Amino acid sequence: MKYLVVGLGNFGNEYAHTRHNIGFDVVNAFVHKHDGVFRVDRLAYVAEIKWKGKYFVCICPTTYMNLSGKAVKYWLDKEKISLNNTLVIVDDLALPLNKLRLRPAGSDAGHNGLKSIEEVLQTREYPKLRFGIGNDYPKGHQSDFVLGKWKKEEEPLVTQKISKAVEIIEVFAAQGISVAMNLINNQDVKL
Repeated sequence: MKYLVVGLGNFGNEYAHTRHNIGFDVVNAFVHKHDGVFRVDRLAYVAEIKWKGKYFVCICPTTYMNLSGKAVKYWLDKEKISLNNTLVIVDDLALPLNKLRLRPAGSDAGHNGLKSIEEVLQTREYPKLRFGIGNDYPKGHQSDFVLGKWKKEEEPLVTQKISKAVEIIEVFAAQGISVAMNLINNQDVKL
């Protein structure tokens, strides 16, 4: 069984560990946990992981967020991976900081990375793991908030959620999306 795990974010040091790059951070944590190493390849940083008889192609697109679909399509086609075995990890303003939400399909909810994937693949029918970043920002400052770093007091919870998200990737592959959804969707992640 082959899986494509996609972390959404923007490449470049100025974006590292910002709220908008949480997809990169989750995929990095998954790859690191399984002793993988990223290489620079076509349209993405890529790592391959073998775990419990499963094969994961993990990508962090280098296309910038609003062109993420190009990288996703390239790696889906190159590796011949089905959409059902794809998991996109993305930041979500509409979810509170203590939430993760997994769905088998769904809209882009105004997220430029998901919008690009939907446009290129011509479907919204692919699994997404949404990482709640909250919406604690003054009116008109959404962009600053999303592209900003975590507050010191948020960091322990974010670290906990990254670990939980890595676990969800494993459950998704080992036991299926329904089991993974039951495990996380109605839970609050707590320290």
